[in-house]
Amino acid sequence: MKIYETEGFPNPLRVRIALAEKGATDKVVFVPVDVMGGEHRTSDFRAKNPDATVPVLELDDGTCIAQCNAITEYLDGVFDGPSLTGASPKERAVIAMMNIRAESGLMNAVGAYFHHATQGLGPDLETWQCPDWGNKQKEVAQSTMAYLNEVLAENEFLAGDRFTVADITAYAGLVFAEFAKVDIPGHLDHLLAWRARVAARPSITG
Repeated sequence: MKIYETEGFPNPLRVRIALAEKGATDKVVFVPVDVMGGEHRTSDFRAKNPDATVPVLELDDGTCIAQCNAITEYLDGVFDGPSLTGASPKERAVIAMMNIRAESGLMNAVGAYFHHATQGLGPDLETWQCPDWGNKQKEVAQSTMAYLNEVLAENEFLAGDRFTVADITAYAGLVFAEFAKVDIPGHLDHLLAWRARVAARPSITG
C-alpha cells in the first residue's frame, strides 16, 4: 500500500504516528506530494482524492482512502498492536468523541487561523481568505486547549488511561499550533505535561 503525503504537514504526521504505534511504518510506501507546487490540485491527484488534500492511502487493489480518521481506522484494523480506535462499543464511542473534539476544536481551528489570518501557504495557494474568521478560530483553538487541560487534569490521556487516536490528533494539532504561532497559555500545566510525555513516545522520536 502507498501513502501520498507531504512530510512535515500536520495531517500526514497523524498517519505517520499511527503507523509507528502499530509498528507498521515499513509496511507502506510513502509517495511525496508537492503541495507547495500545487501537485495536490492536479487532475491526477484529484482522481485519488477529489478534496485535493493529503494524506491519501492507496491500497494494493487501487482503492483510495482519504481523511485521517478513515485512514487510521483502516490501519488500526489491519495491523496488530494496541487498538488506537477502541475495542468495546463504549471505548470506541469515547475515543471518537474526544478525537472529534481535538480535530474540530484544535486541528481544524488552527488550520483556519493559519490559512485565513496569516500568509498561510502563500498567495498562489491561499486564493481566498477571511481574516476575521481566522482570528475567531484562533480563539476557538485556545479555548479547546483549556478544555483539554481540564480533561488531562483527571486522565493520563484524552480518552482515558491509554494512548489513542484522540491523543494523536491533539498532539499534531499542537505541533501545527506551534508552527502557526498559536501559543499554549502557560498556565495549562496538564496540557503542557501531556505534550511532553507524548513527544517522548518512540512513535514520535523515531
